[in-house]
This record gives sequence, structure tokens and C-alpha cells, in this order.
Amino acid sequence: MAIDPASLGAIQLRDRIASGALTAEAATAACLKRIAETEPQLNAWAYVDGEYAMTQARALDARRRSGAATGALHGVPVGIKDVIDTEGMPTEYGTPIAKGRVPDKDAHVVARLRAAGAVIIGKTVTTELAYMHPSKSRNPHDVNRTPGGSSSGSAVAVAAGQVPLAVGTQTGGSVIRPASFCGVVGFKPGYGVVGRTGALIQSPFLDTIGGFARSVQDVALLVGAMAGHDPDDTASLLAPAPRLCEASQQEPPLPPLIAVMTLPGAGNDMQQAIAELAATLGDRAVDVPAPPGFDKADEMRRLINLAELAKCYYPLERRGREQMSPELCEALDEGKQTLARDYLAALDWRQVLNAGLEKMFTRCDAILCPAATGPAPLLSDNTTGSPAMNGPWTLCGVPAITLPLMQDQNGLPMGVQLVGRRGADARLMRVANWLMQRFETMTDQSEGKTT
Repeated sequence: MAIDPASLGAIQLRDRIASGALTAEAATAACLKRIAETEPQLNAWAYVDGEYAMTQARALDARRRSGAATGALHGVPVGIKDVIDTEGMPTEYGTPIAKGRVPDKDAHVVARLRAAGAVIIGKTVTTELAYMHPSKSRNPHDVNRTPGGSSSGSAVAVAAGQVPLAVGTQTGGSVIRPASFCGVVGFKPGYGVVGRTGALIQSPFLDTIGGFARSVQDVALLVGAMAGHDPDDTASLLAPAPRLCEASQQEPPLPPLIAVMTLPGAGNDMQQAIAELAATLGDRAVDVPAPPGFDKADEMRRLINLAELAKCYYPLERRGREQMSPELCEALDEGKQTLARDYLAALDWRQVLNAGLEKMFTRCDAILCPAATGPAPLLSDNTTGSPAMNGPWTLCGVPAITLPLMQDQNGLPMGVQLVGRRGADARLMRVANWLMQRFETMTDQSEGKTT
């Protein structure tokens, strides 16, 4: 039986295309077919240009046939969140205020993806201006539930097999949480690892670009291609990009020691699932309390977020406040009331919290905690879910990854979050690969399979 290219992961596709067993054109056509079949139910896309996608794919096939060098993502279809500029494609930020906006230049990350040989399929749905008002996207596991936000379309597109890779952004929990709700891998790299020029800026101190895939290795491939110094982003690290793809396929030199931490707000199903997972790790897991100050971390993150949102979105508010949702208007108004002394004091929390984490990371390789408070909420709840499990790590600027290891009693996905030391993105990827492999081995053994 022929394999549907849309069911393959990014590395599988890339390698088949490189060997000549599959063409970029066939891979792209398969993804477009899957989109056509599932999009009416899921609403993952703000814009798709199938003809342009096929043109890109044919050009990449011609390049391979010519014997020219190919990139790490050669022929792999990718979706781009609709807050990231893509030359010649509408980038409307999920708001009618920006309707008809078509950039004439790629964002830094899109340019890097093109250079790596990616096929840009289109723009995935974002919540309004990447904030909390629910989008039109639906959860592939239950269309009556939210896929999360704000990178809702990107998580849905990957979970539904519409594309193997998609790009998202996170200011609170907008990569980690949708990945948890949709049952995929989501990776938020450390602050400054991926350049943000050409992306909508909501909070300069917090905004981070990350990605979605269906495996640890695939998300490492995606974010590794985007990582690197961005001279026009003052937060961009002037340092070699972490070797994520290589690390994601390595065994740790020693079995990692995992610190298990529960933040306030996790639901009973999530707490029980984390406890069960930790128990299976035996002496490789140790319960740890949250460092001092973590009970206020998401509160400080939110204060910074809203103060900077009020400043960054002021031009859009002036152009069309009447077209903004009540949630966004309330956030803007709250941000405007923030005192300068409180904002500046909140900025200091990154250093304070990371000092507490440093002590933990001298003993442990990664922190294991919930990726969300529980499974995806119902659409009728009118929420994209709480960022309480993610905000502290975004404030700290540390790398974090969602692993789709758990389900609730109804079979809905619940992700576990692994958090790494700041500046240790590759090490976190290696630990994530170890945990996924260990979990898969245990699952096979419990089902009586041979490995």
C-alpha cells in the first residue's frame, strides 16, 4: 500500500525527497489535499496559496535534479503563523484592522526557512493580535473544544497532518499550551535564540518564536533552521545557534535526573497524570518545590505583558479600537494603568527567578511539569485556556518543550512540559528525546510488544 506523504514527518519527507524516492511536488500536493479534506471542519488556515506552493516545490525539485546543494528542510511544507511577515502573502494578525496587509519582505525566520528549502504553504490562524480572544480554529481531537491560543492554527495544522511543521509564537503559553491541547510537540526556545524581525511584537521582553511538529526530532529540525543571530533584533543572541537537530538524536551520556514540579493551578487529571509519569521514571525523577517567588511569576509576567502590549498596540488601537474584542480592550486599558515603578520592578524578576533555577539545574537536567492546567476547554467556555503553567518559564526566558505523553479519562491529549536551563536548548532537546524513547519503550512493554 502506498504511503500518504502527508502522514510522514519532516525528516522522513526530507530524506525521501533527497533520495529521489519522493518529489517535493508530490509531498506538497499531498499536504494540500489533506488541507482541502479537513479544513472545513478545523479552520486552521488564514491563507493558503496552493498554486504558489506547487511552484515553490517544482523549483526545489529542479534544484535537486541539477545537483545543486540542498538545505536542511528541502521540500518540506511549513505553515507560518499569521503574525509573521511573508512576502506576497497576506499577514493580517487575526484582526480586521490589518485586513489587506501584504508585506513586501519576509520576516527573518521565513527567510531562513526558505534558505533551508522549506515550501511555505500559507498562513495559519492566530487569535486576535496573538492575544486571548478565541480564534475560529477547532481542536482535531474534538471540534467542540479549543485548540488553545494564540498559535491555534499552527497546532491544529500539524495535529491534523495538514503540514509536518508549523511556526508559532509565545508571549505567555502560546506554543506550549496549544501543543498540549492538540497532542503534538511544541518547542519554545530560549529567549533570543530565534530572531523576531518581521513578526508582530506584543511584548519585546517576552515574545519568542517557536514551532510545532509531531516528533522531537522534527521540531528540532524546524527551530534549528530558524535559529541564528538576527542583527535587527536587539534581543537576538550574538552566539552560535544551538545544535538542536543533532542533540535531538543523541543519547545523554548518563540517564538524566528529572526534577518534578507542580505549579499552582493544575487540574486533578493533570496532577495525577504527572504523578503517574514521574512514578514510572523511578530514581530518575525527584520531587522538588518551586523556587521562592514562583507563586508570583505569572502575575509578574502578565504585568510586563500588558504594559508592553498597551505601548506596542497603541497605533493599532488608534486605528480601530472599535474593531477589537472586549478581552483585548480590557487588556489595553489595564496595561495603560501600570505604574513605571511596577513595570521596572517586574523586569527584575527574570534574574531573580533564574538564580533560583540555577541551584536546581546544578543537580537536575530538566524540570518536568504540566504543559497546561488540563485538557482543552470546551468552545462554550470562551477561552483558549490558562497560561499559568507556561508564563513563569516565558518570563525566565528558558527553553521549554511539550511532549504528548498523556491523556485524560476521555482520551483527550494532555502534554507534559520539560523545561531546561537558560542557554541549554540543545541539552533540553537531548533529554526530551530520552524521555520520549523511554516512554515509548514502556508503552510497548505494557502492551506486550517486542522492541
